[in-house]
Amino acid sequence: MRGLGLIGLVLALLVVGLVAKKQMGSVAAPVLPAVTGVATGEAPSSNASNAHDQAQRVQKQVKDALDAAARTRQMPDDN
Repeated sequence: MRGLGLIGLVLALLVVGLVAKKQMGSVAAPVLPAVTGVATGEAPSSNASNAHDQAQRVQKQVKDALDAAARTRQMPDDN
């Protein structure tokens, strides 16, 4: 009976390992936008300002998401 339990445990671990491997393989790396214009002779300051604006937007989105999550997690004080 112990042998049967051990075989079941090994099979369960094998299935979990295969599923985890499949999930990790399907996760794609995020694609970052390419910086264009530097090689074509455009002013790099335009790309820098676009990147800066995009960074500011991302920071604001993250801050807003964290604030929203913190508001939903607040618990009333137990007096």
